[in-house]
Amino acid sequence: MKEIKGICPIIATPFLENGEVDYKGLEAVIEELIKGGCHAVTLFGIAGEYYKLTDEERLEMARITIDTCRRLGGTSILSVTDHATEIAQKRAAQFAKMGADCLMMLPPFFLKPGAGWLYQHMKAIANAAPNTPIMAQYAPEQTGVAISPDVFKKLGEECPNIIYYKIECKPAGPYITNLLSIADPETTKIFVGNAGFQLIEAMDRGAIGAMPGCSMYDVYLDIYNNYVNGNRERAIELHNKILPMLNHIRQNVEQIISFEKRILKLRGIIASDYCRKPSYDSDPYFDRLFDEFYAEMSARYGW
Repeated sequence: MKEIKGICPIIATPFLENGEVDYKGLEAVIEELIKGGCHAVTLFGIAGEYYKLTDEERLEMARITIDTCRRLGGTSILSVTDHATEIAQKRAAQFAKMGADCLMMLPPFFLKPGAGWLYQHMKAIANAAPNTPIMAQYAPEQTGVAISPDVFKKLGEECPNIIYYKIECKPAGPYITNLLSIADPETTKIFVGNAGFQLIEAMDRGAIGAMPGCSMYDVYLDIYNNYVNGNRERAIELHNKILPMLNHIRQNVEQIISFEKRILKLRGIIASDYCRKPSYDSDPYFDRLFDEFYAEMSARYGW
C-alpha cells in the first residue's frame, strides 16, 4: 500500500459552458496538480460537485483520474459517496479493481442514519476493498451527522485497511487530539479538510497533511513544505497570507466551489468556470473584494 501524506487537493469538476463534463479539462487539472508537486489528488470530494454527476460521468471521471495518475506517477484517492450500503460496497470494489490507490468514504447522511448504521456502512466499504487503504471522512457541518472518535477507533481496530481520516469538524483541533490519543498512532493518520483553514494547528496536533481545494494548491504546498522542513514560522506567515482569501470565499460550500473554479480559470488551468445549478450567485462587492485578494496572491505566486 502506498503511504499518503502531504497536500492532496480535491479535484474540481470542470464543465463546458453547456453544462457537460469537460473530460479533457479534468485530465488537464490532474496533470497540473501532479506535475505541480501535489502528493495525491482526490476525486469526488464535496468541493468536486460529486452530487451533481451521473453514474456514467463518475465512472468516466474515475477512469481518467486513475489512468492519469498512473501515467504521471501520481497517487489517486477516490471517494465513495453512495448512501446505500450495498451500492457503496459495489462502488468501492469497482474503484479498487480499477486501480485507485486509496478510497475515501463519506458516511451516508440523508435522513440521518443512526450510529450503528453508520458504523456498519463504513465497515462494509472497508471489507469490500480489503487490499486498498481507506480514508474515513468526517464532515458534520456539511452532512449534519456526528461520529464519535470512539467509532473511528473501533473501525481501525476491526478493519486494518482503514488508516486515514479526513477531519473537518469545527473546531477540528480537539477532535484530532482526541482521536490520536485513543487510537493506534501507527495506523491512524489524520488529514485536515475545511480548505486547510486550520492547517497549522492541525499539524501541530499531529495531522500529516491537508485536503483543500485545488485552485491554490501551490500555496498549500509552500506552507506544508516549510512546516515539515522545520520552518514553522515561515509556514505560519504564508498561511496567514491565504486566510483573507479563504475567509472571503468559503462562507458556504457552493460559494467556495464557484470561486475555486474562478481561480482555476484565471490561472488558465480550466477553460470554463461553469458550475452546475443550483449554484452560487456573487455580487459586485464580493467580486471586487475577490479581485483584490486574487491580485495579491497572483503577484506573490506568479499566476
